[in-house]
Amino acid sequence: MRMMTMRHSGFNLVETLVATMILSGAALTLGAIGTNALSSTRLHRHYEAAASLIDRQLNLIDYAGIDQFIEAGEMEGLCEDFEPACKWSVTTEYQNVDNLYLVTITAMWLEGSRPYSIMAQTMLDGSGSVVGAGTGTGTESGGQEAR
Repeated sequence: MRMMTMRHSGFNLVETLVATMILSGAALTLGAIGTNALSSTRLHRHYEAAASLIDRQLNLIDYAGIDQFIEAGEMEGLCEDFEPACKWSVTTEYQNVDNLYLVTITAMWLEGSRPYSIMAQTMLDGSGSVVGAGTGTGTESGGQEAR
């Protein structure tokens, strides 16, 4: 008589361990990618907030006039409106040409223990702000009025 051998089909222990290791590696890789994406998003949000702070300071200087801003003497400060709090500073340098000033605004903040900063430079005319503004119909610029 012949002996019948029975074969069991399925996975052995080594195959199961290898599959588990591959799945664990893939899960860890996806987790690391997600963590880096969230960190980058937070850092970009902080850069955007700092750029908004710089834009606000430039608008304030432009509205008041560079001469009045320099006379006021407020050249640095702390803005706690954004998370994290930003420290800003303004430096002005007279260019000796037609009342031009080089204005540099820097915003600095800490992300954990690492410092970050963003800087913007522009040239402003120190002749003063606009004295008066009138309302017009559009014909003052040389255009013709429609009839």
